[in-house]
Amino acid sequence: MDLTYTPQQREFRREVRAWLAEHAPREPLDSCDTREGFEQHREWERKLYDNRLSMVMWPEAYGGRGCDLIDWLIFEEEYYAAGAPMRVNQNGQLLLGSTLLDFGTEAQKQRFLPRMAASVDMWAQGWSEPNAGSDMAAITSKATRDGDHYVINGQKTWSTRALFADWVFGLFRSDPESSRHHGLSYLMVPLDAPGVTIRPIKALNGQPAFAELFFDDVRVPVDNRIGEEHQGWRVAMATAGFERGLLLRSPARFQAAAKRLVELYHAHREQAERDPAIRDAVCEAWSGAEAYALAAYHTVGRLGRGERIGAEASINKVVWSELDLRLHETAMRILGARAELCPEAPALGDDGGWLEGFLFAQAGPIYAGANEIQRNIIAERMLGLPKS
Repeated sequence: MDLTYTPQQREFRREVRAWLAEHAPREPLDSCDTREGFEQHREWERKLYDNRLSMVMWPEAYGGRGCDLIDWLIFEEEYYAAGAPMRVNQNGQLLLGSTLLDFGTEAQKQRFLPRMAASVDMWAQGWSEPNAGSDMAAITSKATRDGDHYVINGQKTWSTRALFADWVFGLFRSDPESSRHHGLSYLMVPLDAPGVTIRPIKALNGQPAFAELFFDDVRVPVDNRIGEEHQGWRVAMATAGFERGLLLRSPARFQAAAKRLVELYHAHREQAERDPAIRDAVCEAWSGAEAYALAAYHTVGRLGRGERIGAEASINKVVWSELDLRLHETAMRILGARAELCPEAPALGDDGGWLEGFLFAQAGPIYAGANEIQRNIIAERMLGLPKS
């Protein structure tokens, strides 16, 4: 694997670094799990779009910059190194956007992608249901065909930031006689449509990070379907591959956290070295972040040769979710009892933020497909082991 950057890539890095140094917010934005913070993040993402830095790897015709995935990795490294705000529209931009590029019609790409890149439209996911969490094939929400519309009835839950989003995408059972992964259609639904009810669900930090969605005779045009009717499972598995694999959690996110962890260790070295295992945990976390970054470059190289990411996306998902846990658990051990203080507590000084990251990391092994399910996929599809 050749890790030498081209002159064009080095120039792109310099451009991104200089722009972020001038424009990235000096103070943290409010939480994106509040209305005010969500709109602040939307405004920031619009600024990225106005400077052709929102979705650098999308074609220019759809609001991108026409870069390749190496450039995207470079952008992510500079973005996280600058401490820029979390990308609040990632469900749309990284997951649905990538799905539309592969499966959408030209009309759908023209209609949705530029507005998505500009964060005019903010997106939520509509996968999980009360009886269909990790077992997504158990979906029961119905989409009944009525001429050039579907009539949707059912419920989705644990929909991230749906309280403030404009649209939701997800799977609905369009063939009433079907079961499991057959007879599902992949639909995009406006959240202001008549018949949609949104109820907030609080996360561990008390903020309404999730919502449950209720659909009562919601009419959605057939033109809002991605892929063929009743063939939504195939499209959804591509979205899941983007989520579990490279796009949702770029390695730069964990490299930046590992760098902060090393700095935290040195700032509290006397206290941290009372437990020699903490030093080993810091080294392991830093090494894990670097290894994940190298693996990402290897994956990008494969994609550049025309290969596809298959079941190995499940390995990525297990790796980054458990790496995130180890990073934040180690930070909590370094800080000791102070780690439990609220981020704004004066006694924390510059050490705030680890508690919120720790709480968020607890969800990593669950969302994007529970890690237990991912290990089953790895065992069956990659190792050829029999089903239990």
